[in-house]
This record gives sequence, C-alpha cells and structure tokens, in this order.
Amino acid sequence: MSAVQPQAPAARSDPYGPKGLALTLESTGAILLALIWILPLAYAVWAAIHPSEYTTNFVLTAPLTLGNFSRAWAAAPFARYFLNTFVLVTMILSFQLVLGTLAAYALARHDFWGRDVAFALILAQLMIMPDALIVENYRTMARLGLVDTITAIALPYIASAFGIFLLRQTFKTVPRELDDAARVEGANPLQVLMKVYVPLARPTYIAYGLVSVSFHWNNFLWPLLVTNSVEARPLTVGLQIFSSTDQGIDWAVICAATLMTSAPLLIAFLLFQRQFVQSFMRAGIK
Repeated sequence: MSAVQPQAPAARSDPYGPKGLALTLESTGAILLALIWILPLAYAVWAAIHPSEYTTNFVLTAPLTLGNFSRAWAAAPFARYFLNTFVLVTMILSFQLVLGTLAAYALARHDFWGRDVAFALILAQLMIMPDALIVENYRTMARLGLVDTITAIALPYIASAFGIFLLRQTFKTVPRELDDAARVEGANPLQVLMKVYVPLARPTYIAYGLVSVSFHWNNFLWPLLVTNSVEARPLTVGLQIFSSTDQGIDWAVICAATLMTSAPLLIAFLLFQRQFVQSFMRAGIK
C-alpha cells in the first residue's frame, strides 16, 4: 500500500507583494470614488431634513423637519414639472424603441442598396455631440412653430443612433435558424421581428431604456433654450428657475426640491439595481 503523500499548502497571496498592493490601491480608489459620489447626496439629505440654520452646522442633535419639502412643493409648480417630464421621457423612449427596432432589424437582417452607407452615417452621428446642433435644432423648431412645447424638446431625440447600433449588434447575434424556422411556419417579416428578435433582445431593451430615461430626465441645456413657460418646462429647468437668486437662496428648501426631482430615479435604481446590472452584462456579452 502506497503511503499518502501530504499535500502542499495552497499558496497565499502576499498582502505586501505587488498583487496585494495593487488590490489595496484598487480598493482604496473605489472607496474614495464612492465617498466623492455620495457626499453631495448626503449633504442634500442633511440640509433637506433640518432647519435652514443647520445647513452648514452639522450638529447630531439638530432637530429634524419635513417642512422644507412642503415649502419647496408650494413654492413652484412641481406637479406640472413632474407631469411634463413623465410625458417627455415616455414619448422619447417610445419613439426610440419603435424606430430603433425597425432600423436595427433592417440593418441586421435585410440586404438593400446603401445599407452599409446608412450604417456608416449612423455611426458618424455617434461622434457628433448634441450640443453642437442646438442652434440648427432651435431654428427648425421655430420654423415648425413648436417652440415652448414638449414636442420641441423630444423631437431631436426620437431617433437614437446609439439605440440603433446597440439593437443591430444584438439582432445580429440571433441565429438565422430561428429566423428561417419562423418563416417556414408562415410568419411575415414583422411577425418574425416581434416573435423572435424582440423577445431575445429583452435585456438590451431594459438596459437601453434605463439609460434613455435617466439621460432625458436629467437633460437641461436643450429644454432650457426651447421652453419659456410652465406648461412645457421639465423638472431640470423648473428646478433651475426655482433655485435662482431671484427666488432667494435657502439651501434647505433647494436641497429638498433637488431630492424630490431626483427621488424617482434613485428609488428606481435601488429597486431594480440587480436587473440594471444584469441587463448591461447580458447586453455586453452578446
């Protein structure tokens, strides 16, 4: 009977070696970035739930209050701003998903004259900053008579080059055998798209939808230029006017208003953070 040879102990990484030092630096950097990100939010929460005299006086025994939220809500038509923003992001996302899906399907699975040129132009659009087109966009909205409307805010964004590119890359990963099988069963191109491609691209749709809603919920410059009245202003523009010096600077009320405008996105991220991360991972792997 052969003797059992003792196994050598597993090698442990030296915390003072190069790998351990690199891991320590990465962890320290991540913690510092997290602190830099969370500090403004932590200050906004502190100022919003304390009286005005404690906005710069960090006393743990300071009294708590929710009066800043009621004062902020009464000082500006935030209900109208919330409605405008909800209509805006819903309108933009709906058009982007419909147009992006149709364009991506055509570019991924149909052969037509000029397909490669069209895709190259879409990629070129990704390199153009939207702010560079503000003057021409404003002139176009003025000619159409749409200035100071929600439609004017949404119209330059209803077709997304990034959305088309992302969905095209996802559709190209779908096996052609599924496409052929659906056509054998008698499905027309639109049915193939809705029954085969769209369900398989669900993680990509979720990831893109979250990014689109977040971007247009926080968009500021273009809505500021193209709107003049309460009936069309989204939350970002309304908050800027609310916090202007003409209204007086009360940081407690301003922070309360800021939390109200950002609360829907923060709550949505906290509730769906797992789906958010998984959707991006799946969309990136495909």
